[in-house]
Amino acid sequence: MPSPTLTPFTFWYLALLLVTTVVQRLVGQTVSAKLLAMASTDAQNLWHRPVLSLISSALWIEDSGWLVYVLIFALAVAPLERRIGAGWTFLVFASGHVLATLATELPVMWALSMGLLPHSDARWLDIGVSYGFFATAGAMVPVLAPRLRLWAVAAIEACIAVIYVTDDPGSLDALVTVAGHLIAAHIGMVGWLGWLRRRGLVGTLRLPDRRPREPAPLARSVTP
Repeated sequence: MPSPTLTPFTFWYLALLLVTTVVQRLVGQTVSAKLLAMASTDAQNLWHRPVLSLISSALWIEDSGWLVYVLIFALAVAPLERRIGAGWTFLVFASGHVLATLATELPVMWALSMGLLPHSDARWLDIGVSYGFFATAGAMVPVLAPRLRLWAVAAIEACIAVIYVTDDPGSLDALVTVAGHLIAAHIGMVGWLGWLRRRGLVGTLRLPDRRPREPAPLARSVTP
């Protein structure tokens, strides 16, 4: 589990998300909706205040999802942090959050400026930490032993698919989000692979060998 000493980034980030989750509950739905709209990395906010929206959007999640993020952070973010440290984990997380957001929202902004999309598509709600999470989960894949990597990639892809089908499959914002999740995961898996290899971390996380050990041979008695 995350701890303030072993995994400070994971622990304090979850604590911050708990605070913003509690704030949503306390201020009520109307004020909460306004706060989330201001923090969203939608096309409108990215056009007028890109840096602020990129930062603030990573500070909010849906008010019913905090315990879920505790679990998935414990499975992916904390193990990575124990191997590369808090600062580098933050950079991996931020790279997924920022780059996946820009890769998906900039085409939307271009389509809006060309009149290819209605103005309502400039204001859809886009908050949360899923891009950062999938980047860290992706970065954990090369760290695993080779026989575990295929299962890890399958689990990541399955998680992305479940999010898509339970969102609003077929809608533009759902397509943009699933594209962002895939981009973020591959930023972690591919974009950070060379750095992980140079640090000697590729393939270092292995399952314990449960095969029974061979009994030690009995020492022969030597008669004088």
